[in-house]
Amino acid sequence: MYILEMTIKKLKEAIKSSMEELIKSQQLTQSDIPNFEVEIPGDATHGDLYSNVALMSAKTFRTSPKKIAETIKSNINLGNLNIEKIEIAGPGFINFFFSKNFFSIALREIKSKGENYGESSYGKGKKVMIEFVSANPTGPMHMGNARLGALGDCLASILNKSGYKVFKEFYVNDAGNQIDKFGMSLNIRYEQLCAGDLSDNMPENCYQGEDITELARQFFEIYGEKYIKKSEKERIRALIDFALPKNINRMKKDMEKYKIVYDNWFYESKLHEEGEVNKIINLMAQKGLTYENEGCIWYKATEFGSEKDEVLIRKNGVPTYFAADIAYHYNKFVTRGFDVCIDIWGADHHGHVERMKGSMEALGIDRNRLHVILVQLVRLIKNGEVVRMSKRSGKTIQLSDLLDEVGADSARFIFNSQEACLGMDFDLDLAVAQDSKNPVYYVQYAHARICSIFRRYLKDKQPVFEPESLSLLNHESEKRLICFMATYPSEIIKPAKNYDPTKITRYAINLATLFHKFYSSCKVVSDDSKLTESRLYLCDCVRIIIKNILDLMKVEAPEFME
Repeated sequence: MYILEMTIKKLKEAIKSSMEELIKSQQLTQSDIPNFEVEIPGDATHGDLYSNVALMSAKTFRTSPKKIAETIKSNINLGNLNIEKIEIAGPGFINFFFSKNFFSIALREIKSKGENYGESSYGKGKKVMIEFVSANPTGPMHMGNARLGALGDCLASILNKSGYKVFKEFYVNDAGNQIDKFGMSLNIRYEQLCAGDLSDNMPENCYQGEDITELARQFFEIYGEKYIKKSEKERIRALIDFALPKNINRMKKDMEKYKIVYDNWFYESKLHEEGEVNKIINLMAQKGLTYENEGCIWYKATEFGSEKDEVLIRKNGVPTYFAADIAYHYNKFVTRGFDVCIDIWGADHHGHVERMKGSMEALGIDRNRLHVILVQLVRLIKNGEVVRMSKRSGKTIQLSDLLDEVGADSARFIFNSQEACLGMDFDLDLAVAQDSKNPVYYVQYAHARICSIFRRYLKDKQPVFEPESLSLLNHESEKRLICFMATYPSEIIKPAKNYDPTKITRYAINLATLFHKFYSSCKVVSDDSKLTESRLYLCDCVRIIIKNILDLMKVEAPEFME
């Protein structure tokens, strides 16, 4: 347990013990002690920790909060809790201030744990599957996929750091209507190439992108007019078998370029080929969850929270996408035994969330084991104006183009800076800016600045550190910085609890801000050798945490920056 967590835990115990003694001595009336908190205040002037125990207890003990607070203050045994001062504030808050020893222990803890600082056993080894991006393999990946990728990959790193066993998966939708549409689009372009005329527009129900034309052209260059005389069904199959692997391979390369490597690429077609879709439909039928109507097989979705029942098998005997999705999630929970499954979907899938959870419940799987994060749309901004994108015309901003322009580091950091539930503007000019307005540059610069300080200092001498010298770190900016760094382990657990990885990005920005303030307020290298060594030690602890965060986000932690 880390020093801050331990201090909060023991302080709560000390407050409770004090109140129990006050009840025994009849200074407080006999009653159960209500729940209360010991927390870090938002305003540093309110202490390093504060408790609302007096306010929570006033009604129970029929005494004013201030009187309760004063009584606790006079009787509490702080022992070795590294608290040097207690103040009563406002209507009855109790504020606690750390001793010098706390700051020293906190820094030594960071230094000793190094790259492992922040790790915890919070997840207790639970198996978690995160399925994210999972773009249709019918065309290039785009801006929205970039946001899903950054959020999903960073969340996976945070969960790993928090003691979960995390498995990352990309679900390849290589079956169903979108593949039929893909084949039809390729076929039209192939026929046009064989006729020597690409001037005809594609029907509205086809994919419009230039990538379709290019794939058809590659097929034509190899096979010429060989397939024009074959049946349309055979021709479309050949086109799909040729083009789909190319698209999937490109997706894998784009993900690798984006620094995302999956543990598995799971193909929807596998569910059909191995009979898992039919098995799940039969299982649902055995459980009385289906019925037949108008030639279709329906799932009784309304019995599990949905607004309407859902078709599982169409009149033509072909399973729906929803049936395959149920089979896929059953495979994750039951066949492969994951404790928790997290899906990261685009906001347009909002209607699919409850029916997916309901289907798991219908199959005897706790619906709360499935978590769905819906990610809102991204607007691309350039020169202060929105860049228009159209799926109909095929003019979209591709992920690979974005990475060529701004780089993976900037894209990952910025996409992970805004909560998934909120719409986002991605400013291309900001993403490439080499100044403090660019958040990733701002954080990376803090790391590079610390490395620069050490390079300059080590030219002349090798630091000889004496642990007791850390007591010299008394400046307010130093103490605020150390207190903030001590919260890092709990800041890792917070996004692991609520699946919001953007919290760690904001933490990194706030840490860089506190460091830059410290650097402006305190001269790191001075004539006082012991103070210099202590401040260098402090700087190195900041460097360790910044690097840990950037490594977690798969963003470079540079040692040199202009």
